[in-house]
Amino acid sequence: MTTDLQQKIREAIQNPSNLGEMEGADAVGTVGSADCGEMLRMWVKFRDENGTKVIDRASFQSFGCETAIAIASLATELIRGKTPEEALLLRGTELAAELGPLPPMKIHCAELVEGALRSALGATSESARAAFAAPGQVSGQVPSLIDSMGPALNSSRGSGVKVILLKK
Repeated sequence: MTTDLQQKIREAIQNPSNLGEMEGADAVGTVGSADCGEMLRMWVKFRDENGTKVIDRASFQSFGCETAIAIASLATELIRGKTPEEALLLRGTELAAELGPLPPMKIHCAELVEGALRSALGATSESARAAFAAPGQVSGQVPSLIDSMGPALNSSRGSGVKVILLKK
């Protein structure tokens, strides 16, 4: 990775935009695998603008590398004000464009963010909530990303995997 790219990622990580769960989201999308350790969830809230549905705001949660977190932070800002159709046209390279060209080993980070966006915009809040409902969970609630990783975290005990939760 170039020094310029590393610096831009570091800056995005120091003050990520729109990090965290969103109460009352209209759509939720999750991609990744707890087994491989990279997961990203994106929440989207819409507003009506002269009869057109546009993205009012988005937030994200990520278990993944700093590059994925930086791209998700940028993407939540980039999609604001776009219609769902316009946002669905964006590719990972466009979501990460502000960082500059990604090295081949980091392209999957942009694809992870693109996938979460597509997952969110392809799901209504009801279908997303139903898809993420866990046994014993109150209907209409979406579990946190750490709750979704629960089985993988439990099965990884003794495997050298360590999850550290950071305080806000």
